[in-house]
Amino acid sequence: MTKEASEALGFVPQKDIVYNKLLPYAEKLDAESNEILAQIKGNLGRAVQIRELWPGVLFWTRKLSTYIRLYGRKFSKEDHVLFIKLLFELVTLPKLEITIMQGFARLLISLLKKKELLSRDDLELPWRPLYELQDRILYSKTEHLGLNWFPSSMEGVLKALVKNCRPYFPESATQEMLDEWRPLLCPFDATMQRAIGYFELFLPTTLPPHLHLKGFRLWFDDLISLWVSVQNLPGWEMHLVSLFARLANDNIGYIDWDPYIPKIFTRILRSLNLPVGSNQTLVSRYQTNAYDITYVVTWVTALLGGPSKKAQTQLTGLFNSITSFYHPSNHGRWLMKLMKLLQRLPACVVRRLHRERYRKATWLEPVPESHRLSEQDITEFVASMKQPVILAMFSKTGSLDAAQALQNLALLRPELVIPPVLERTYPALETLTEPHQLTATLSCMIAVARSLVAEGQRFPEGPTHMLPLLMRALPGVDPNDFSKCMITFQFIATFTTLVPLVDCSSALTERNDLTQVEKELCSASAEFEDFVLQFMDRCFALIENSTLEQTREEMETEKTHVESLMELGLSSTFSTILTQCSMKIFLVALQKVFIFATTNIFETRVAGRMVADMCRAAAKCHPEESLRLFVPHCCNTVMQITANEEVLNEEELDKELLWNMQLLSEVIRVDGDKLLPYSNQLVHILHLTLHLKCKQGYGLACDLLHNTLRSMALIYPTEYCSMPGGFLQTSHKHLPIKDWGRPGDLWNLAIQWHVPSEEEKAFVFSTLDQLLQPELERMQRHVRAEQEMSRDDVLRSLSIVHHCLLGAGSFLPPLHGEVVPDLVHSMVQLYETNLYTGVDYEISFHTLLTLSLSLSLSLSLFLTLEAICTVIRQLLHHVLDHSEDNIKSLFSIIKIINDLLHFRGSQKHEFDSRWKSFSLVKKSMENKLYGSKQHIRALLIERVMLQHELRNLTVEGCEYHNVHQDLIKDLLLLSTSTYSQVRSKAQSVLFSALGVYTFCCRDILPRVLEFLDTSRTDITPHQFKGALYCMLGNHVGLCLANLQYWECIGQTWPAIVRSCLSPAMSLEKPSVGRLFDELADKVHRQYETIGFDFSVSLLGILNSAKPEPSVGVANEEEELEGIRRQQEKNRDSVRYEKLVEDLLDCISDRNIPWKFEHIAIGFLSLMLRDDHIVPTRAVRFFVKSLNHDSILVRKVAISALGGILKQLKRPHEKVLVNPYDISELKADPLVSGDRPENQWLRYDSTRLPRSQQDWDKCCFIEKTHWGYSTWPRKLMLYAPPEEQPKQGKTREEMTGREQIIYDHFTDPIFINQLLQYLSLEERKGKDKFSSCRFYLFKGLFRNFGDALLPGLKAHMERLVADTHESRQRCVAEIISGLIRGSKHWSYSKVETLWAWLCPLLRTALFNITIETYADWGTCIAMACESRDPRKLHWLFEMLMESPVNGEGGSFVDACHLYVLQGGLAQQEWRVPELLHRLLQYLEPKLTQVYKNVRERIGSVLTYIFIIDTKLPRTQPTTSPRVADFTARMLARLRPLREAEGEIQNHVLDGCTEEQDERTQAIKLLKTVLKWLMTSAGRSFSSALSEQLQLLPLLFKIAPVENDDSYDEMKRDAKTCLSLMAQGLLCPDQIPQVLSTLRESSSWHGRFTVLTYLQIMVFYNLFLFLSDTKAIRDIRELVLELLEDEQLEVREMAATTLSGFLQCNFLSMDKHMQAHFEALSKIRLPTRRKRELDSVVDTIPSADLVRRHAGVLGLSACVLSSPYDVPTWMPQILIELSAHLNDSQPIEMTVKKTLSDFRRTHHDNWQQHKQQFTDDQLLVLTDLLVSPCYYA
Repeated sequence: MTKEASEALGFVPQKDIVYNKLLPYAEKLDAESNEILAQIKGNLGRAVQIRELWPGVLFWTRKLSTYIRLYGRKFSKEDHVLFIKLLFELVTLPKLEITIMQGFARLLISLLKKKELLSRDDLELPWRPLYELQDRILYSKTEHLGLNWFPSSMEGVLKALVKNCRPYFPESATQEMLDEWRPLLCPFDATMQRAIGYFELFLPTTLPPHLHLKGFRLWFDDLISLWVSVQNLPGWEMHLVSLFARLANDNIGYIDWDPYIPKIFTRILRSLNLPVGSNQTLVSRYQTNAYDITYVVTWVTALLGGPSKKAQTQLTGLFNSITSFYHPSNHGRWLMKLMKLLQRLPACVVRRLHRERYRKATWLEPVPESHRLSEQDITEFVASMKQPVILAMFSKTGSLDAAQALQNLALLRPELVIPPVLERTYPALETLTEPHQLTATLSCMIAVARSLVAEGQRFPEGPTHMLPLLMRALPGVDPNDFSKCMITFQFIATFTTLVPLVDCSSALTERNDLTQVEKELCSASAEFEDFVLQFMDRCFALIENSTLEQTREEMETEKTHVESLMELGLSSTFSTILTQCSMKIFLVALQKVFIFATTNIFETRVAGRMVADMCRAAAKCHPEESLRLFVPHCCNTVMQITANEEVLNEEELDKELLWNMQLLSEVIRVDGDKLLPYSNQLVHILHLTLHLKCKQGYGLACDLLHNTLRSMALIYPTEYCSMPGGFLQTSHKHLPIKDWGRPGDLWNLAIQWHVPSEEEKAFVFSTLDQLLQPELERMQRHVRAEQEMSRDDVLRSLSIVHHCLLGAGSFLPPLHGEVVPDLVHSMVQLYETNLYTGVDYEISFHTLLTLSLSLSLSLSLFLTLEAICTVIRQLLHHVLDHSEDNIKSLFSIIKIINDLLHFRGSQKHEFDSRWKSFSLVKKSMENKLYGSKQHIRALLIERVMLQHELRNLTVEGCEYHNVHQDLIKDLLLLSTSTYSQVRSKAQSVLFSALGVYTFCCRDILPRVLEFLDTSRTDITPHQFKGALYCMLGNHVGLCLANLQYWECIGQTWPAIVRSCLSPAMSLEKPSVGRLFDELADKVHRQYETIGFDFSVSLLGILNSAKPEPSVGVANEEEELEGIRRQQEKNRDSVRYEKLVEDLLDCISDRNIPWKFEHIAIGFLSLMLRDDHIVPTRAVRFFVKSLNHDSILVRKVAISALGGILKQLKRPHEKVLVNPYDISELKADPLVSGDRPENQWLRYDSTRLPRSQQDWDKCCFIEKTHWGYSTWPRKLMLYAPPEEQPKQGKTREEMTGREQIIYDHFTDPIFINQLLQYLSLEERKGKDKFSSCRFYLFKGLFRNFGDALLPGLKAHMERLVADTHESRQRCVAEIISGLIRGSKHWSYSKVETLWAWLCPLLRTALFNITIETYADWGTCIAMACESRDPRKLHWLFEMLMESPVNGEGGSFVDACHLYVLQGGLAQQEWRVPELLHRLLQYLEPKLTQVYKNVRERIGSVLTYIFIIDTKLPRTQPTTSPRVADFTARMLARLRPLREAEGEIQNHVLDGCTEEQDERTQAIKLLKTVLKWLMTSAGRSFSSALSEQLQLLPLLFKIAPVENDDSYDEMKRDAKTCLSLMAQGLLCPDQIPQVLSTLRESSSWHGRFTVLTYLQIMVFYNLFLFLSDTKAIRDIRELVLELLEDEQLEVREMAATTLSGFLQCNFLSMDKHMQAHFEALSKIRLPTRRKRELDSVVDTIPSADLVRRHAGVLGLSACVLSSPYDVPTWMPQILIELSAHLNDSQPIEMTVKKTLSDFRRTHHDNWQQHKQQFTDDQLLVLTDLLVSPCYYA
């Protein structure tokens, strides 16, 4: 910003919106913005000081966000920091209402968004308040109990807030965060997700290099080694990836990623989930937890460049290996991910390049020189992406992704990317048969248009393609193919926007300094005129084709969607072309369009619209020349036809008249001062035509009136050329072709504005006086009954008034009046902000006065909006009283009221759609590389215009005057009218008005509620229904039924419930019933807990100097008054209790139907909160409702009571404990896992608390994760029992609310009834364990101890013995609540409890059924969650009693194990002893006969071994270890491993005699397979080295064919292999796997090895690629198996080889080709002469095998390139064809190869043919074309 400008402002603004400086009234804006800023600072500071959060602070923070929208960050740095600090304090107020908090947070985000404006020295923000806020809301302890209602958008807002505050966290923050969250790092626990999520969100990564040791260096090594060691995609790995991506991006060059690069790319490739091999079993977790492409792209981009270039090599490898998946013939759910990768990666690289080369330096650390992207890096990057992008152009998902990728790649290297696109575009333009190809190539050409046209060093011949492309695209303007036509319009418009259409051919003779390309362009530019004329011919043909048929013209039908899009495309393209034409070409085009328009007569709906649009486009470009032709012609025609008096009263008008009217009304939409010469003619025409009787006629006249007034009255740019000042002819100084593709220069835009001159204003006012005045007077006389007007007359008058308003509305001063008093009470001023938009109302009035004197007009005062308003309101009431069915007039009146309220020269919906299309065009043509607004000039002008309209439309917090009040009352009257169409139109206007005027809802709400009042008998059902719709609101905007204020919902909710007693209410109407449902539903969806506590501690005040705050600081009395009012507001609980009482009164009213009772109960349940206990009466109601007849009510009551019990929970004292005192050991702070100092936490059956004394001494730690990693800084544990609140209170000691619950739950009748209801079935087969009921019982037993147990015992014993599903479930819910609720019971009570519970549970487990076993599992898992295992030792010991004893049959055994697993899994790492005992118990039982028990044991084993993880800095576990177990299993499986031949599963389930070792081993193997299958998806690591030793055995068993009829063992073996092959390998496992793969003896095994190899290599691609020995070994193995004696193995080896070649794992080098050729030339012995009847010799000789191997090798090479023809391929094909007559199986192989080649290369054969010589083609054609059938 210039120095003078900032002196004028008084400060240096942070960053203002530049477009404001280009507005025609820019000089007034500095003073205006300063005034507004001063108001904001003064009032906001004052509101905070007197602690008035609502409405004061809220109102002025909204003003601040509007200010930012209008002016950008136009305040000083000092103010910026003050605003941020103030809002930060407001957001983190402890009990702030959520709705208000979200508003503050959004503003704070927008203040922090541009982080380059404030450095770390300017601002520092603490991190802990944000963490506490996140923790309180996202991990709320009370939300699941219904005590808090948070909006769904909350999480996104909070995350964005932290993200924007992150750069400003202090340097000590990283260490503090690690101390805070490290203790949560327990990988088996849900807290791991939470901790890693916090790390991802909070850890700062933008610290400067000298602070790196206090930043990421503290955690990088730990977290990256954690990431490397976890191989199985747990849910939190995504958070780590996101964190690393951000870290890499913020610190390019400061971290050495090279050691991790192969691992990174391998995991990226794995997370694309591409299908490999024939039948692969996917682990579901790989689908759900796959990496987000956004993070992948950021990470990869940050790794590129640098000295090592390793990342680019891997990236090339990645694209090489996945390119073939992009081919259009491939499709699957993985495709979306691939396309996303393709689209985002180039954009991200462009962003990085912009940051390194073009971005202004900021306080953020620049990328070091050594690691910046070099030219070489960019070229390699683009080259690696070229192939997949070209393939993706024709993808099934559409060409959009490819187009966006090409747009960015063309910015980097146009010479690499554009030629292949051109190669595909030219043929596509020639073919008529493949329109899809045309649309795809054109949309990609549009994306690269700017890079093609702009002359650059890289691709100088680019511009020469433009004219040929344009000329060839013309046939695309085709009336029969809509999508082709639209894309052609877009294509032509895009190119012509970039290029001035000027004939420069004369320069060839005049200048001699032209380059070769410039000469070509100059001579080509002579064709421009030809192009424009041909385009017009095409358009005329299109128009003649789409004329409305006669049949449709009679009916007033709307145009179809397609037609309106076509019209838009045509007019905008034509307008773009004419804008860019030179004057010479323009005049030819104008003449042509004039002749076309005036020699034909068009119908006015479709064709007429299109022609008129074309004429308008011409007139807009050069108004003088165009108006000279059109206006006189049209005016004369109209005058001639209307000279005949009868025309005025005709119903159907002459087509010629209509067409000329339409043409005239469009042509005059041009620059206003060019219209002035024709003003008298136009007014004359208006006088003639405005009063035609025919609706269409006066409609067109109104359009003419509206457009004329608009052209004169508005401010707008008059030209949008791509160069300022239009296009001159070529001269010596200026050559237009130099301007091709040039961006507009923001500082020299030279916008030509139309600003109304004095003459224009005079014309507007005199027109209004002549045309509007008489109409208003007529209507007034009609209302007074002095003049009769028919309905059509009224409608016509209203139409004229409406069009005058729309045309000249911006000239008339807005409505004024008295402010409506006493809506809210505030000690801060709440006034509206008026923005200057180029109209001075005082001046325009002055013009009017002088005018009226000179013209002696009858100056009446009708020319104010107030006057129009008065007349319209009188008319409205007249219509409603006398002819309410005159719906059309009412529609018109509603429109006028809408414009009176809102219209200031532009319409909101038009603005929105223009803003949208501006953004789209900007996106499709922007240049992200150079950034800084390098847009074309037309776009920049459009953006300035939008800025002007934005100021026009900004109505934020308008004052609510009595004029508005009257209009809104009228709208309410119309919203409750008799006719539903009138109602719905009025309602939508009403809703938009309610959003604009401050606090007017409070004024309107009582008026709406009057319609629902039960005492009024004069309300009609229509009014009632209208009022309900008014309460409901529309889908956007506010809902009157749910305004977030106590005084509002205190009125509305009871009124809604009571309205059912209104006489106007009829529930027979289904629509009314639905309305109430929608209302209740909307309230439930939108309700957010409303605050009580508005207390604010004293915050900082905005006391900076420039600009001075407009209001002074509050004095002491005002401050005290503010505090008093705040305390009064905090007493909102009185209103809250009154609302609860009102709702209860409604419910207890006997006359209320059940539906409304349910609505009221629903409202009541929203009233539960965590900071205020519900009134006693509500508690009684909810307890009673537990036994209500309706299941819905019972459900609400159950969850409500769970919340109420939480409110009544007594707090338990906690004390600080030092864990090291307990263990008496010091710790290594950075080692986690089973350490000596957390030994005391673990379950030890020798030291269990079995007496009162031990129990009291025992230090229970309930949370499972404490102690696994480091201990928290402050470990708070429950204090000893004597310091806790008294257990087991007597009834007298309880509070009133507790007594109610106690009395009911000790009443046998109540309990009996309750349990009957709870054990009813709800939906057969769909019911599940209910957590709401669990919380209810947990709360009861927690709050009342064992006092309620005696009444329940007998019932529970009865239910346990009953095997019915719902009864079992009911008792399971009670038991889990009971166990969890007994947390603080004394030892004696707990012991008694377990003595009774254990037998009960035994019975339950014995009676378990197929329907209930899941519920019992949930029950025990819920009971053990977050409980110290030593507290529950009775339970564990009971469950460990011989779980698999076979007594109740196999099903009961499986269920026992399931339930036990549920309990132990919750305890994770704290019960090693139990896990050892269980494993010892299970090992002998692994040879189970029953499948269900085997499966369950497999799952239990997974959970036993999940604790044994190899994580960094973690001690080896004391739980059972996989390695030892696997070794024992391998020993027991030896008989099978050493067996020869195929292993048959000949063990029949159910046969129990002792069998030999081998049979036992087979049974054991089945269980081991189940274990391997379940652990694939659950454990943290893929297969361990020990497990890999099982591979040879599995290869032996797995079946070869895809046949489902195999037995279970074979199928499992196959699944296991598929899952193990997908596992992520550690580099040190690779040699072991490869040696294992060579061990197979049978051919089945060798065949399966190959399928395993394919998947394993692809899923670990980059790990293998970085290990040369492994590549060599695999290659040898495959080539060896190619020569296998078994045919199937050879063929599979060929398939594998072709796959490896295709994903570039192996390369087709000379050596390999020579090897295969040599093999294939091995001579075969000639066939012996045999007798005809002898047996054919089938044993293949070794030579035949080797010859076949050579042929297979060559065929694998051919098939490895299915979509292109590499240079070596023709030769190989010819060699293969020589083997066509060999003996089988060689002949078969060659035939199959050739037919596959033909199938895959058929589509693009024209291109592929180029690679072959003529001789080769002759041979090939013979082979590929099948011999003729008849030959």
